[in-house]
Amino acid sequence: MTAGTGARRYHLGSTEIVYLALVGILVVAGVLVAVRGGNLFAQGNVSYMLTQTSLLGFVAVGQTLVVLCRSLDLSVGYVVALCSLIGATTMAGDPSRVWLGVVAALAVAAGVGLVNGLIISALRVNAFIATLGMGLIVKGFLDTRFKGPEGEVPFAFQTFGYTRIGPVPVSTIVMLLVAAAAFVLLTRTRAGYHMFAVGGNLDVARLSGVRTGRTLVLAHVLCSLCAGVAGLLIAARFGTGNALVYSYGLDLDSIAAVVLGGTLLFGGRGSVIGTVGGVAILAVLDTAFNVLDVNPFFKDVLRGVIIIAAVALYARRQIDPASRRVRFGAKGSASRGGDVA
Repeated sequence: MTAGTGARRYHLGSTEIVYLALVGILVVAGVLVAVRGGNLFAQGNVSYMLTQTSLLGFVAVGQTLVVLCRSLDLSVGYVVALCSLIGATTMAGDPSRVWLGVVAALAVAAGVGLVNGLIISALRVNAFIATLGMGLIVKGFLDTRFKGPEGEVPFAFQTFGYTRIGPVPVSTIVMLLVAAAAFVLLTRTRAGYHMFAVGGNLDVARLSGVRTGRTLVLAHVLCSLCAGVAGLLIAARFGTGNALVYSYGLDLDSIAAVVLGGTLLFGGRGSVIGTVGGVAILAVLDTAFNVLDVNPFFKDVLRGVIIIAAVALYARRQIDPASRRVRFGAKGSASRGGDVA
């Protein structure tokens, strides 16, 4: 064995870096909170952290699918608000109508995603413009039709928003199951492989026989369905639907979580597992800032700095010659495991 082959070093993928960063942030935040006399890992704080991950996690998992296709969805926040209202008004406080409210909310969400996908794939409208326009249409409907909270969620369904198993909310468990389903979709199915192909190079994917339009439509429908589940979670927590949910900033936060998780905004490379890590990082930061009583405006500044630093790190790794030699010099596809999983 030569020295060159024996000295080959292990190359960290973006997913591994995300979780190393999460551990580092947990340690630093825990120390800072402890210095102030608090405990970041108290059950209340842990439950709050996990609760934060569930709502944003649903939206971010769906956003990952469209970003992998070199697209994005800026209408998700409005879809969340719309589905919370449709679910709550359809249930109307009647436990026997819970299933009808869930089906109605998810059907509307899928319809919005279908329209987004068709506009982008068939009409060749830029995803930023298409989804922003769709979001404004939904916002106009919400502002005109609903003046405040409306509808009533039966107590049986409110348990989706409040029930915990120990410190872990049921909604977080459901979010992780959705993330696991997305992971299987991307790594074990033809549709998932096509999403990576479309995001990697649209023309090559088309010439290879991939139905690129159908793949884009599927990604947008699944993204909106995930936002619809988040809307039902909001309705379960509040006991009613609320149009003002679109002001929560879930659209940009979900994109930030996807980018923090190591998914490239240019598509073709990323990981649902990394996205969950990105969501967890934002949840830890929010919890630590709240415990430390950080000024809300300064909190946004800090989050912005962290997101920019993460993107700059990933960009540097993409153009680093040493990194490229390691990635492309290794035999087989072992180096893809951390990023495509």
